Amino acid sequence: MIVSANPKALLEEVCKVRDEAECLVTPIQVERALDNMAEAITQRLQDSNPLVFTIMTGGLILAGRILPRLLFPLELDYLHATRYGHELNGNLLDWRVRPARDIKGRSVLILDDILDEGYTIAAVMDYLRAEGASEVLAAALVNKVHDRKALPGMRPDFCGLDLPDRFLFGCGMDYKGYWRNAPGIYALKDH
Repeated sequence: MIVSANPKALLEEVCKVRDEAECLVTPIQVERALDNMAEAITQRLQDSNPLVFTIMTGGLILAGRILPRLLFPLELDYLHATRYGHELNGNLLDWRVRPARDIKGRSVLILDDILDEGYTIAAVMDYLRAEGASEVLAAALVNKVHDRKALPGMRPDFCGLDLPDRFLFGCGMDYKGYWRNAPGIYALKDH
């Protein structure tokens, strides 16, 4: 949570950031990416009775936009975990809300906004496997392209867009807690 001594100054800052940002992906391009992801997810999971977990908070936007495109039975839940500190061990999570459903023997799909370095997604996937999921797959709207992944060559099982290694916001990704609601994907202005 962001606490500001001067909320007006923060609001001015986040508005200026949005005004100066470069739009990397338009809302129309996001819709196409979501359609492609939904098609791939449907082909892979439509007959598996999957349990879908949204990783809060960034995954909330993806969930709201992709779930109506998945026209097959599934169960939905959420979890909230963040990796704390700068530990490189992907199992060190700060669990705000742990999965509450029995996942033994289930196909599980995780939804998140972005796979950047991938430590949180990798740790969540490991946790779900350890809890007995028969398979755990990850879907992220954005895969950030760089060589700092938790595992070499790591990428989501279902990915909408591969984007450059810049600070991104929109479609679930935020700038200081703001602009998750932006319909396109933006990069901070290069300085």
